[in-house]
Amino acid sequence: MKRLTLEKEKALAMRRTGMSYSQIRAELRVSKSTLSKWLSTHPLSPERIRELRANSEQRIERCRNAKAFKRAQRHEDAYAEAKAVIGNLSEREMHIAGLFLYWGEGTKAWRDSIACTNTDPAMMRFFLLWTDLLGIPRSKLKVKLHLYADMDISKETLFWSRELNIPHLSFRKPYIKKSLFSGLSYRNSFGHGTCSISYGNARMYERIMMSLRYLREVASR
Repeated sequence: MKRLTLEKEKALAMRRTGMSYSQIRAELRVSKSTLSKWLSTHPLSPERIRELRANSEQRIERCRNAKAFKRAQRHEDAYAEAKAVIGNLSEREMHIAGLFLYWGEGTKAWRDSIACTNTDPAMMRFFLLWTDLLGIPRSKLKVKLHLYADMDISKETLFWSRELNIPHLSFRKPYIKKSLFSGLSYRNSFGHGTCSISYGNARMYERIMMSLRYLREVASR
């Protein structure tokens, strides 16, 4: 009992200095309910509450920044590890990587042409590198954009032309969706619409399909 009385007196003294419940509990080993009972008649002033809230926001911001720094450091470490493990890709490795890209993102329904469609310019640039390995002239490629009704066609065509280093002459009339980009709840991946690159060649389609058939067999062993 004496110990509780002493701790109550300490709690009241701390409260009079303007300490919050959490600050007092950090010093005294008492339950939240007990502390609430002791301090029920000793509320903080509105000014002090505002000060504590401001300090709390600062602590939260410092904590958020610290977490962001640690996360960024983890990402850098993971990137350095991946760079060391992967290193430079040989033509064979690039070819295999391109096949897996096509397996996931390429069009398989057309028997007289190949095509890859995505919203990520980096992925489409990799697809172009792969078509270079296949010996496909870039002048033979056709580009078609899928845009939203409220997008600027000229602006987006220029964006993709620069990102892919493909001239405007290779671009076909874009497909314009009736929906609005401004109406999307999640926009990050669709900031510049969807790009589709195609090449009309039935023999190339067959080559790629047979390569994918082999990869399926490998996965089934």
